Amino acid sequence: MFRRPARSRKLARHPSFVRAGAIALPALAFSFATDAAAKPTEAAPGGTQLHWVPCGELYPGAECAVASVPLDYDAPQDDSVGIQLARFRGANAEASLFINPGGPGASGVDVVLGFGPYLAELLGGRFDVVGFDPRGVGSSEPLYCWANDEDLIQFFGEQLVAFPASSERERPFFDTWSGIFEYCGGQRIREHMGTADVARDLERLRQAVGDDQLHYLGFSYGSFLGVTYANLFPDRVGALVLDGVVDPLLWSSGMQITSHRESTQRELEEFLRLCDEAGSACALAGGGGARARFELIVGALEQAPLVLPDGSVYPYESLVADTIDGMYDPESDWAGPASLSALLAALYDGVFGLPGAPQRVTDVLAAMAERQAPTLPPFAPHSNALDSRLANMCSDAEYPATFDDFSSVAAFAEHGSIFGRFWWSLYAASCSSWPLGEDRYAGPWTAETAAPVLVVGNHFDGITDYAGAESAAALLPSSRLLGYAGWGHGAFTRSACITEHVTRYLLDGTLPPEGTLCPANPSPFLAPETALTADPALPLRRPRLYPSRTLPSWPTTAGP
Repeated sequence: MFRRPARSRKLARHPSFVRAGAIALPALAFSFATDAAAKPTEAAPGGTQLHWVPCGELYPGAECAVASVPLDYDAPQDDSVGIQLARFRGANAEASLFINPGGPGASGVDVVLGFGPYLAELLGGRFDVVGFDPRGVGSSEPLYCWANDEDLIQFFGEQLVAFPASSERERPFFDTWSGIFEYCGGQRIREHMGTADVARDLERLRQAVGDDQLHYLGFSYGSFLGVTYANLFPDRVGALVLDGVVDPLLWSSGMQITSHRESTQRELEEFLRLCDEAGSACALAGGGGARARFELIVGALEQAPLVLPDGSVYPYESLVADTIDGMYDPESDWAGPASLSALLAALYDGVFGLPGAPQRVTDVLAAMAERQAPTLPPFAPHSNALDSRLANMCSDAEYPATFDDFSSVAAFAEHGSIFGRFWWSLYAASCSSWPLGEDRYAGPWTAETAAPVLVVGNHFDGITDYAGAESAAALLPSSRLLGYAGWGHGAFTRSACITEHVTRYLLDGTLPPEGTLCPANPSPFLAPETALTADPALPLRRPRLYPSRTLPSWPTTAGP
């Protein structure tokens, strides 16, 4: 397997990015120092203390705290890092349920402040629902490689694209993005952002809230954090739910691309099939069929981008990225005026030169951006999703160090589908010069946990395929695999059947019968409003999981 060479620990500071000390723990912390007596202090055996205070008027009922954990667990008495937390108290809470929404680089605080009250009610008030920003993310001493989107655009220039669309574009892309490690220099958190350290933080947080064992719900990359915790602290597992699961063997080896190169295509095939079945309810449906129409758009944009009314262009790379983004939440992303099908229909007309089509593309993109706009971690100056994602992935996984190896795997990725290069290029190029974390955990993944682990997988998850859930369940001896026959990224609170099984497991440890497969929801094209229906008294709600696109939008102009 590829192994990157060790690098000097000497850090470099980018001259245009000077950080004020207060940014290390943004404004959420302001109330903690002034209102520390508002709630009782909880102290962990390891010394971590939590002073819970109201999060503020914008978040009624939410309590916030900062936990101090070691920066380096090899020297725990030295420097510390502040981990930002938020929670909603359960009316009859017996323990805390920790949430990680994935990414890596997603804010658990943000998700809990929006999703926490619903989840606490869904679980009958039996848990305090707790979210935290992992080290280096959001409000927990965030790593910033760029001061803002404009800084990032200026530095990368023409190479600020999601992926090189052809082998001819690989070299300049690789040369530019492989310099990320030095560009992210000057911040002590940079070399301490691996998942093993986050798992050790999570153990400190478990102690700090006074729980004997960990109760945890991890989505997407959060499944890798959960598996890592289970293998580092198997005796402390109380209830562990992994949903939208990555294969820990592939993720830690840097070869998740063997899944990604095909998983998005499988869900896209379902999108196209269901579009044809839906007829007029799907904007892309029509003569020749949805597949033929999609392939025509792909072919046309590979030849030349679509010129939009303001002089900017819509290129092939954007089509790939927007299609991937459309695979996360079919119930909200497949049908309607601000959906993937509406965008593809406008692009289809656009590549045929129909009057008004470019303006329709512009309008649909604006509506999609407004609906899907990611929220910033509370009080963070701006998102550091890309910065922290790269730091975590590069610390955890082995990626090729040379351009030749990078290019070879890119060809392998492209052979899987048009989405292969997207999933491979940005992270592999960025990680090529980033040293592996000194404290990374790369297995084994087979620890016998104190309580069974519930592993949830979708048959048509275009982001983390069902094989990832199968692998994780096979590796963990005391686990149970729960399947969902539908679409989208993650299944908890998407499927009433899945939600019922997960809720029962969290409340009393009851596992679903072996081999349980929950049926797919109605077609998102035919029943977008009812696809997430369960108990009418408490309809299902989905947190929006971490989007695939982490690059900013920027203006591009048509060529001559």
